[in-house]
Amino acid sequence: MSDNETIVQKNSTNNLLRRDVRFLGHILGEVLVHQGGNELLAVVEKIRELSKSLRAQYDPTIYAEFKATIDGLQPEIRHQVIRAFAIYFQLVNIAEQTHRIRRKRDYERSSGETVQPGSIESIVQQLKQNQISYQEVQEILQTISLELVMTAHPTEATRRAVLDIHQRISQDVMYLDNPTLTYREREQLREKLLAEVMTLWQTDELRNRKPTVIDEVQNGLYYFDETLFDVLPEVYQELERCLDKYYPNETWHVPSFLKFGSWIGGDRDGNPSVTSHVTWETLELHRGLALKKYETILVDVMYHLSFSKNLAEISDELQKSIEADHEVFGPHNDFWSNDDEPYRTKIAYMIEKVKNTGNTQVANFQKYTSPDEMIADLYVIERSLRSHYADYAADRYIKKLIRQVELFGFHLATLDIRQHSREHELAMTEILNRIGIVEDYSTLQENEKIELLSKLLDEPRPITSPYMKYSESTQECLDVYRNIYKAQHEFGRYCLNSYLISMTQGASDMLEVMVFAKEVGLYRKEADGTVVSTIQSVPLFETIDDLHAAPEIMDTLFKIPAYRASLNSAAPMHEIMLGYSDSNKDGGVITANWELRVALRALTDTGNKNGVRLKFFHGRGGSLGRGGMPLNRSILAQPVDTIGGGIKITEQGEVLSSRYSLQGIAYRSLEQATFALIKGAVLARNPQKHPLETEWESIMKGISEKAQNKYQDLIFRDPDFMTFFKQSTPLPEVGELNIGSRPSKRNNSDRFEDLRAIPWVFAWTQSRYLLPAWYAAGTALQDFYQNKAENMSVLKNMYENWPFFKSMIDGLQMALAKADLLIAKEYGSLLKEGSIAKRIYELISAEYDLTSKLILDITGQQEILDNVPVIQESIRLRNPYVDPLSYLQVDLIKELRGARENNEDDSFLLREVLLTINGIAAGLRNTG
Repeated sequence: MSDNETIVQKNSTNNLLRRDVRFLGHILGEVLVHQGGNELLAVVEKIRELSKSLRAQYDPTIYAEFKATIDGLQPEIRHQVIRAFAIYFQLVNIAEQTHRIRRKRDYERSSGETVQPGSIESIVQQLKQNQISYQEVQEILQTISLELVMTAHPTEATRRAVLDIHQRISQDVMYLDNPTLTYREREQLREKLLAEVMTLWQTDELRNRKPTVIDEVQNGLYYFDETLFDVLPEVYQELERCLDKYYPNETWHVPSFLKFGSWIGGDRDGNPSVTSHVTWETLELHRGLALKKYETILVDVMYHLSFSKNLAEISDELQKSIEADHEVFGPHNDFWSNDDEPYRTKIAYMIEKVKNTGNTQVANFQKYTSPDEMIADLYVIERSLRSHYADYAADRYIKKLIRQVELFGFHLATLDIRQHSREHELAMTEILNRIGIVEDYSTLQENEKIELLSKLLDEPRPITSPYMKYSESTQECLDVYRNIYKAQHEFGRYCLNSYLISMTQGASDMLEVMVFAKEVGLYRKEADGTVVSTIQSVPLFETIDDLHAAPEIMDTLFKIPAYRASLNSAAPMHEIMLGYSDSNKDGGVITANWELRVALRALTDTGNKNGVRLKFFHGRGGSLGRGGMPLNRSILAQPVDTIGGGIKITEQGEVLSSRYSLQGIAYRSLEQATFALIKGAVLARNPQKHPLETEWESIMKGISEKAQNKYQDLIFRDPDFMTFFKQSTPLPEVGELNIGSRPSKRNNSDRFEDLRAIPWVFAWTQSRYLLPAWYAAGTALQDFYQNKAENMSVLKNMYENWPFFKSMIDGLQMALAKADLLIAKEYGSLLKEGSIAKRIYELISAEYDLTSKLILDITGQQEILDNVPVIQESIRLRNPYVDPLSYLQVDLIKELRGARENNEDDSFLLREVLLTINGIAAGLRNTG
């Protein structure tokens, strides 16, 4: 395709996006008139036009009219205006997501033999062009690993009912592209969309209660049910298709390198609602969905495989398998009446086994006791189909199902357990005191704890007894481990593998977990002295200090024989989690990025020194202030020498709905992740380091130190900062959104240290500062630059030739583009002391201006985000619609807080504030 053809195609598809936005906007306008009359539409249009004019060029007269219009809104119409702007953003987001799917389809349809960049075919093509052999490709596929872990972090502000409407609207908008639609069909489609938007208008976007943990589990399962169960195996099918195409004389069955996991129902850190009972119920729900999906698929396969023995000769293997099933279920339990249709007969027996799976009242031979048994049956069918040349049917109906069972098993997704290290220490202190080993374990020095725990881990005798009565918290701690042991036998070995420890600050934090594991048989020493461990303690290093300490902690652990034995493998591997949110909150975005990179390298060196491969678990959030970025970029952002043991990445909140609610987008996201994973593995085999990188790392170390000082001067050392933050952002109101079962603060404390990273980022995003995603960068870069041309040349060279620095600068650009300091200034009026508002705002504003100037100098751009014009334009078009919500939010918060100070509460006023929060979140496409 020529450059001119590409430009024409892009313009054509962009015109379709604008068409969809206008079309949905007009439908919303009709709904507004229908619900609130022409007056409502006129008010919304007036506010929109004034906001657009202010964005085009600031005019005090227009600003005064804009403010007067907003301030003069009566409560009832104000409520509708807020909802009109909020729903408009929902519709724009739907149009943009649908357009992403359209762009991919248009590219594939019109590009001919041209391979789409970032696709699976493009990376396999590169492998072939670079003369990477079949054996090397096999080695790469055997070593790569990516697990995407859903979490219940409360950042999804959209209700499930609303998401369902979004999905229906998206499907209808895509159908608009059908060129065969008649005039009447197009009108009917428009009427259907009008009904959907009307339904959206009359559907409450706010939850009337906090979700329970099981509600959150069901929300996570929604994505498996709607998209992932089908899309994930399609990624494997495409990879195998491409491998067959470029390596035609080889046989391919790609290992299961890409999977999903979950924390939902297992993450009990700071959430007392996640009990051992809830975790068990979660596992049952996981299995229930997996089995339901298999049953549905098998019914569909049985419908299609109507082959007759009179026309096709089945294999002896299949015939014997059917006879064995007939004998097991007995002569009076024929689930398919036509003996001449052997595949339907066999699948009918399989359906019955799936239905019986998990039922303790049914004998083992009448159900599947493991996924391997089901896979074995499917291979019998596949081999038989191929024996009479029904390859197409085998590929179409059986091969995908085999892959689904390999990926999802009967447990659907591996569930991680997470708990705060303090909880384990408290339980261990009580237990050791009760049996007289040590009076107060918690007061021991770290080296004393390590010595004692190592001894307890190595000894066979237990330290707990079922006849002892423990405190409720200690009993719950022990019950979790008992449930893990029970679950691995009930739901399969891989339903639970990792036990994560929040705020890991010493080797003893991890040894405590293994000692508890030993108590229930998850860690045990066999008669011949070998150790079997079916759970791994996974440290979570979160703060800057924790990142510094991490390599020494892991080195200490790897040298403890009893702990090292728990890795029990010829090629031992250990998982380590790094927290992007708390490190950012602790040291700022520049320092967090740098220290995480340093920690990755240092930990990898520690692992290599001890002969242990490391799998890094990256705890990224969805927002820029919590390490958020596109999935493929987050993979390629890692130093290539740190991905050899595999990667885990959290997927949470609004990221789940934006990436996985539509099949087309889910596929593209996972395809790009596969591309990045294979590319990273290839680079890791032949790592290339720029000759100046060592010098750049030294420069970056200095920039990081300066950034941390600047950031902490404001956040920790300015006596007025917390007053400014709590009063000039909607932090208290964000806490009243019913978007998560977990409390927003640890220990119900008002200390900054106990404030979770999500509300921290959420509040700054709402107030349009986005401070955690960029603050202190300008001062740190300026400290190196010193207005010297030669230093700016170095920074430009770093941006052009060092992926780490480029990724960091481009992340800053995105944050600066979404931030709006003029709007943020309005939030200063919420402070009781104007002098504090003025002083800190001016400090932040000066840093914003300095950062923006230096970013433009380094990149050589005229404007922020010139490098990504699509996103730049999207932000530019969205801002005039977000601005009214921000102004309304400030006025409403002021009114609400005033009422509460007079011991009055207004639920309608609170509702309006929460609606503005949802609307701004949709407009900026970020919460926390």
